[in-house]
Amino acid sequence: MGILSGNPQSEPLHYGEVYALWSYMAGSKAMKAAYQTFLNHIGDKDLRNLIEESIQTCQNEEKRVEDILKENGIGLPPTPPERPLADLESIPPGARFMDNEISYAASANLAAGLVMCSGAMGNCIREDIAMLFGEFHMTKAQQAARYLRLNKEKGWLIPPPLHMQKPMEE
Repeated sequence: MGILSGNPQSEPLHYGEVYALWSYMAGSKAMKAAYQTFLNHIGDKDLRNLIEESIQTCQNEEKRVEDILKENGIGLPPTPPERPLADLESIPPGARFMDNEISYAASANLAAGLVMCSGAMGNCIREDIAMLFGEFHMTKAQQAARYLRLNKEKGWLIPPPLHMQKPMEE
């Protein structure tokens, strides 16, 4: 196999892997900025804890991807500025994000991240990069389960119409 045998870290990244890493990091930075902004709007303590955990996850994953990009001489995506903390009471009620809206947004972003990680894993030829996206996928799935549980416990989950009627037997 030539250059694709032996230590995966010594194998070159292909363009799809570079794009997946770079775009993942860009998306993570954007989500971290959004989560920092959401912190100013959250009233629920449990949601605050989940959002803070999501910010920490973004930071940890960004560092891992950044190291790989730097090792391979790839420029990094731009970093949005850190968001300042604000007093919840200083935000007018009509201008606030509601806790359920924040939880929905985080859940939707996790779902999109799961799809992104799955696609990246399927396109990788370097095992270490595929495994990295596999780890990110698992973390997102676990976080998504916690958001789902929170949405149910808080009564924020609005289920679609449930199909309760079974077809008639003939």
